[in-house]
Amino acid sequence: MARRPPVLRSVPQLRKTVGRFHRAGEKVALVPTMGALHDGHVSLVKLAQRRARRVVVSIFVNPSQFAPTEDFSTYPRTFESDLAALAALKVDLVWAPAVKTMYPEGFATRIAPEGPARAGLEDVSRPHFFSGVATVVSKLFIQVGPDIAVFGEKDYQQLKVVTQMARDLDLALKIVGAPTVRERDGLAMSSRNAYLSASERKTAPVLYRVLKDSAAKIKTGEKISDALAEGRSEIERAGFAVDYFEARHANTLAPIQSRKDGPVRLLVAAKIGTTRLIDNIGV
Repeated sequence: MARRPPVLRSVPQLRKTVGRFHRAGEKVALVPTMGALHDGHVSLVKLAQRRARRVVVSIFVNPSQFAPTEDFSTYPRTFESDLAALAALKVDLVWAPAVKTMYPEGFATRIAPEGPARAGLEDVSRPHFFSGVATVVSKLFIQVGPDIAVFGEKDYQQLKVVTQMARDLDLALKIVGAPTVRERDGLAMSSRNAYLSASERKTAPVLYRVLKDSAAKIKTGEKISDALAEGRSEIERAGFAVDYFEARHANTLAPIQSRKDGPVRLLVAAKIGTTRLIDNIGV
């Protein structure tokens, strides 16, 4: 059995340990997670290990990014199996703070990101979300002090928000995006996939198939608006309620009308049953 990585729960402990890594001249990578680890997270850790000598994985289910109507209380928590997976990966350190450590009594500071955080995508249905993400991620960066931090491209708007925040605040680290990891049928791996019923799970790969088909149409010259309309109709016919199906500038997330407007990213969010899924693809 692989040795379990040290699990730290206090900021002084964390800084002391990471400080030793830095004093030894070792580059440190952070992989922020909310636990319930799957192969997508594994890919983030492996990328971090290729980029840095030491890898810290944080496990913290962040209450500030959940609205009262969302699934904070039922979000999957699998800490022991997560530790086993990280042990097998030979992660150097797990940072697993309590809520009271991250948000002690009297905590009164929030980061309110704009730019890609106000792109009219996830922020429409979840207006609280990116403030919660930016606040907790900035705290993680300050606590850990990594040289790089790795985020998955599946949460593409989040990746752009965090990248912008790090740049705007002159944070001394590099944000690295990792490609989306998919099931064999194309469904993007997500902790929330566990909520899908058997029939919903069979339908879920429609999102990726439509993304691919729409991207192919745009590449061959079809108008973006037509490709999006056709794709949205197909997703709805499959039984999804669509939040958005959009073509955006891949860097700024600004709306675009044609491929001439810049690199294109297609992004979708849709609910099937009670489960909301997101995905994206480059064109």
